[in-house]
Amino acid sequence: MTRVRDGVRDRALIDISVVVNDATPEWPGDTPWSCRWTWDIARGDSVNVSCMTGSPHVGTHADAPFHVDSRWLTAEALPLDSFAGLATVVDVTGLEGPLALESLGLADAGVAGGRLLLRTDHGIAAGSFPDHWPWVSDEAIGQLLSRGLRLLGVDAPSVDGRDSKTLSVHRALFQGGASVLENLDLRHVAPGEYQLTAFPLKVSGLDAAPVRAVLRRIGDE
Repeated sequence: MTRVRDGVRDRALIDISVVVNDATPEWPGDTPWSCRWTWDIARGDSVNVSCMTGSPHVGTHADAPFHVDSRWLTAEALPLDSFAGLATVVDVTGLEGPLALESLGLADAGVAGGRLLLRTDHGIAAGSFPDHWPWVSDEAIGQLLSRGLRLLGVDAPSVDGRDSKTLSVHRALFQGGASVLENLDLRHVAPGEYQLTAFPLKVSGLDAAPVRAVLRRIGDE
């Protein structure tokens, strides 16, 4: 949650990324993350060099439109400006999907910077894959897009419900020009406005890209 600047730890930063290791839960049936060593000092090599394998959807990541439609953009083409700027964190813990704007507390309110992050407390950060989580209704997604939504981030494994086959939320967001963040760690983040930085890796041709997502409290420098 902190960084070092001029020898002083900066407590304005909140790391909202999930740690990726062999124990990080993957979507059931997806490729888990793993690591092996190409060179190893313990074996007498001069350096340690690792090799990673696994799905880009393991851990905190940005979905690319290609994820749901092979005609759409892949991960290297994701718009960087969607992933940095003002963001609103909304707590929807204890609620069930689909969620209307009223459930989000946004019936008469806007979303800072057009970036909305939902804390459901049904994420993988605690070490297991959840069997359900709330999601935003198709109607509410349309309303948010009409108000300038440019990014929807969730601590859950998907912006759609777990059992969705149509992935209608993904499709509506991408068709509306918005971006998607999934598997955030918002367990220790209070509702409110923050500065978000969550750039996806520039990986060519993929349907998703790993992200290191960080929030900065507004007013803290």
